[in-house]
Amino acid sequence: MNKNLKIGFSLALATLISINTKAQKIENPIKANTATTFAIVVDAKTYTQAKAEITAYKTALEKQGLGTYIVSHDWKKPEEIKTVLQKLYGQKIKLEGAVLVGDIPIPMIMNAQRITSVYRLDETKNGFKAAVPSDRFYDDFSMKFDYLQQDSIRTEQFYYSLSPTTVPVIHMDIYTARIRPSYVKGKTKYEVIKDYLKKVVAEKNEQNKLNHLMVYSGMGYGSESQTQWASEQVTLKEQLPLAFKPGGSAKFINSRMQGDLKSGLLAEVQRPDLDLAIFHQHGDSDMQLVSGSPNVSFPQPSIENVRRYLRSKIQMAKRDGRDVEDTKKRFQATLGVPMAWMDDALVDSVVRLDSLFEVNSNIYMEDIDKITPNARMVILDNCYNGSFHKDEYMSGHYIFGNGKTIVTMANSINVLQDVWTTNLIGLLNQGVRAGNWFKQQAFLETHLIGDPTFSYSSSGTIDYNQAMVNYDGNHNFWADLLKSNDADLQALALYKIAETKGTAASKLLKDTYYNTDFAATRAQAFTILSQLNTVDFASLVKDAVNDPYEYIRRKAVNLIGDFGGDEYVPTLVKSAIEDWASKRVSYNLSNTLSFMNSETVIKELQTTLNNPDYGTRKADIQKLIDRQKNTLEKVKRDGALMGDKKADAKKRSFNIVTLRTYSYHKEIPTVIKILADSSEDQALRLTAAEALGWFIYSYEKANILTALDTVINDNKTSEKLRKEAQRSKSFLLAYTPNTAQSNTAK
Repeated sequence: MNKNLKIGFSLALATLISINTKAQKIENPIKANTATTFAIVVDAKTYTQAKAEITAYKTALEKQGLGTYIVSHDWKKPEEIKTVLQKLYGQKIKLEGAVLVGDIPIPMIMNAQRITSVYRLDETKNGFKAAVPSDRFYDDFSMKFDYLQQDSIRTEQFYYSLSPTTVPVIHMDIYTARIRPSYVKGKTKYEVIKDYLKKVVAEKNEQNKLNHLMVYSGMGYGSESQTQWASEQVTLKEQLPLAFKPGGSAKFINSRMQGDLKSGLLAEVQRPDLDLAIFHQHGDSDMQLVSGSPNVSFPQPSIENVRRYLRSKIQMAKRDGRDVEDTKKRFQATLGVPMAWMDDALVDSVVRLDSLFEVNSNIYMEDIDKITPNARMVILDNCYNGSFHKDEYMSGHYIFGNGKTIVTMANSINVLQDVWTTNLIGLLNQGVRAGNWFKQQAFLETHLIGDPTFSYSSSGTIDYNQAMVNYDGNHNFWADLLKSNDADLQALALYKIAETKGTAASKLLKDTYYNTDFAATRAQAFTILSQLNTVDFASLVKDAVNDPYEYIRRKAVNLIGDFGGDEYVPTLVKSAIEDWASKRVSYNLSNTLSFMNSETVIKELQTTLNNPDYGTRKADIQKLIDRQKNTLEKVKRDGALMGDKKADAKKRSFNIVTLRTYSYHKEIPTVIKILADSSEDQALRLTAAEALGWFIYSYEKANILTALDTVINDNKTSEKLRKEAQRSKSFLLAYTPNTAQSNTAK
C-alpha cells in the first residue's frame, strides 16, 4: 500500500464510506479512544423527526464509554446497511453492535430452517410465506445470502436464500436489535420512537442491579413438567444469586397454580422493582397463552371443565355451519357424556361467560397497553411474540408502553420448547450489555426488541463487554476466568476457548463437564461438545442422560435419537423406565426410542422384564414393547412406500419430508437411492436431498455425504438439485470434526 493511499484510508469514516454510498450520513463517535463502538442505524425520515432524541441517546451511550455512530440514509435494500456495518466492524476500534431504528429493510430468509430452533414449514408448498424474518442477515457476516426479490406489497421486506456453500451455523460478529414501533393508539410512529428513546436515556442514569426475578411457565409448555420447572429454579440460583439473597426476590409461577393467573402476571410485570421477567409459554404475534381449564380434582369443577370444552366445540360447529345436533350426538357417543351437559352451549349468557373465560386465559396486546410494564427486561420464550415484520407485535407493546421496560427478547416465528433460554443469563449480573449476552444464543428467529446496550449495574472491576469483543484468542485471560467461582463466567470462558481452539478444546470441555460444581457450566460444556461432535461427546452423551440437571437429560435423550446407534439403546431403555417422573424427558424419550433400531429396543425391553428391580414396572415396560412393535411396522411400511416408484408421489414425498423432524435412520438407505436415481421425479430428488441434510449425527452420515458428493459432481445434475445437495452437505460438514468447516470458529 503506498503512502498516499494509506493516509487516505485513515481519514474520517464518513469519507471512507461515501466512496460507494455518498448519500449516507455518518456521525462519528465523539471520543476516539473507547474500547468498542456501537452504531445507531436509522432511516432518514425518522432521523429528521427524532433527531434530538437520537442525539440524546448517542450522548448517553458515549457517557457510558461506548463510542457511537449515527448512520442515516433513505435505505433501499438490506445490503446497503450490511456493507456499512462490516466496514465499521473492520475499524481499529471494533464495532460491537447496532440498533436498527425506524423503517429499516427486513430480510426474509428462505432455505435456512436448519438454523432455526424448530421451524419446519414446507417451502415448496408455501413459498415466501415460509420465509423467516431475520436480522442474522445484518449481524452474522460469515453467512452469505442470495437475493431473490422484494415483496411487491410489503416493500420493506426482501427475500433471500441462504447460499448453498455458506456454513449454516450462526456465529454473530455483532449484535443487533430493532426499535420498530408497534402501533400505539393516538401516536405517530415517530412519536412512539421519540417517547421510547426518552425513556431509554432516563434509564441510563439509574443504578439498578439484577436482584428481582419472575419466571412463568404457561399451560402446555414443556409438557407442564414439574421436574423441568424445579430444575430451572436450581440452576437460576447459580446464575442469578442476588435474586435469592435477602433484599432480592425470585418468583416462580406456573399454570397449575390456583387463582386468577392473568391478573397476577400483569401485576408482576408492573412491579417497580422487577428487573427481569421470563415467560415460557405458547403464543402468537398478538398474545401470550396463560392458562386453560383450571387444575382441579373435585367432581363438580371437573365436570365444569368438561362442559366448557363441549360448549366450545358446539359453538365452533355453529360458526362453521355444521349440524349442531349431530355434533352433540357424536360427543355423547364418543365421550359418554349426557346431553344435558350441552343443552346451554348456545345460550347467549353462557356464550358470553365462555368468551370471557377465554379472554382471561390469555394476555393480549391490549392488556399490556392498559398497564405499566416495569420489568426492565422481558424474555418472551414464546412463538411469534417478536414478529417485528408486522404492524403490531406483542413484544413491541412491552417496550413502547409507559412503563420502564427497556428491552425484550422474542421470536419472529415459532420456537422450540426445549431452547435453553437462560444460557449465560448470569452475565447480566456482571454488567454485560443485553446485546453481548444475546450474541451467544440467538437462532435465526430470535431478536432483541429495544435498546441492546441495556445493562444492569455491577460492582465488578472487569469490563466483560470489552473482553467479549476484544479478547478473542487471549487464552490466558479465558483460562484464568475458567477458575472463577461463577457458573456463567466459567461457561463464557469455555465458549471463548472453544471458539478459538475448536475440536482441540474437546478434552477441556469433557473434563469440565465431569468436574465443575455448576449445572449451568456443565450444560455449556455439553452444548459446545454437541456442536463440535467429537468422540468425547459421543461417549459423554450416554452419561448426560442421567445428569442431575433436567435440561441436560432432556437434550441428551434427544441427541441420542439423532445418533441412532444400537450402543445407546440400553441407556435409553434404562432412562425410559427409571426417569418416569421427568415428564418432558419422558416425552422426548418416546420419540427417540422410535428413531432407534426397533428390534434392538424390543430385545432390550424384553430383557428388563426379567429384572427383579423393575418388578413393579412390568405393565409400563410391556406398553413400551407394544409401542415399539408398532413403530417397527410403521418404519417398514413407510420405507416400502417411499421406495415404490408406482406409489402416489405425494405420499412418497410426505414420508420423506417427515424425516426432517422424525429421524428414522432405517429409512435413510431408501432415501439415498431416491436421490441417486436420475430416473426419479426431480421434485422428489430435491426433497430427498433436503431431508438427508438434517442427519448431522446419524451413523449413516458418511453414506449420506458420499451420496451428496456423487450428485454434486455429476455434470448431469440440474443446478437446482446441485444447490440443494450442496446446502445439505454444508450443514453436515459443519458438525463433522476435522473438516474445513466448523460451527464454533469462523
